[in-house]
This record gives sequence, C-alpha cells and structure tokens, in this order.
Amino acid sequence: MNSFKNLLVVFMLSLAIVSCKNETQPQVKQVGLETAVLAKEKALNLDAEFVKTEFTIDGMTCEIGCARLIQKNINKMDGVKTVEVDFDRKLAMVEYDVAMVNHTTLEKTVSKTADAYKVSDMKNVDAFSKEEPHDANCDKNCCKDKTAAEKMACSEDCKKACCVDKKDDA
Repeated sequence: MNSFKNLLVVFMLSLAIVSCKNETQPQVKQVGLETAVLAKEKALNLDAEFVKTEFTIDGMTCEIGCARLIQKNINKMDGVKTVEVDFDRKLAMVEYDVAMVNHTTLEKTVSKTADAYKVSDMKNVDAFSKEEPHDANCDKNCCKDKTAAEKMACSEDCKKACCVDKKDDA
C-alpha cells in the first residue's frame, strides 16, 4: 500500500510538472490605419499606369453598412490606389492599376459584397466629378410643398434634383 501511495504521488507530481509548462501567449499587435495605408502603398507599383473610373451603384440602403462595406472591399483589391463610395450620389470613384484591375473585376467585387448591389454607367474619367454646386437658398426642404413664390427662392442656377423639379412646378 505504501508503494502504491508513492507511485501515485510520483505520477501526480510528474503530471503537474508536464502540464504546467511556462508557455508564452502569442502577442497580438494592433496595426494603426497609418501603417495599413503605408503597407498598401508599398504594394503598389508607382510606375504603373493608373486609370480613374466612376460608376453608379444601385441597391445601397445605408452609408455605413452598404457604401463603406463596398468601399472597403474594393480597397482590398490588389492594384487599387484610391476608392471613394458616395452614398448620397450612389457613385463610386476608383483609381487603379490597369495591369491588375479592370471594369469586370470592379463589378464582380461590388456584386460579391451583396447581390442587391448593381453597377451601371461605368466609365473612365480624367478627373473625378465633384458634387454639383448648390446655392445655400436651395436647401429649403428641397422646395417641396412650397408656393410658387417660395419655390422661386431656390437659386435659378441650382442643379440639385430638388431644385430642378421646381422649374417644372413654377
């Protein structure tokens, strides 16, 4: 019985020694946005031919869940230099290396994000379009439910859709 106790003690000690290894946990390093951007820039061939393309994306329902997710997915593509998805205008503006990216791969990336997103009016441009100029007076609830005189308060040269409609009503 004494030898059984000794054997049991030796077994328990050896088990404790083997299971209590001094293991170091792997360190998780957080990479800041600046580092990620620099890493992406390093991967780009700066001697490559870059093209700017704009296209419309239909099916987006929100800015953060839709537009930002599409922007993030396009930005992950090798060869993409810059990308901006404007939810309000349903417009994507992408600058990319033509040797690595083309219209088809851009469209596939948008479609893979969700089936609801549809790409249209894709075209190469020399410079990205800016939001149309708009007069401060044009923001009067988009001239909806206003009298003819109030609708005329919207600037005549305003190109925003809400003010363009006023010309038909006035």
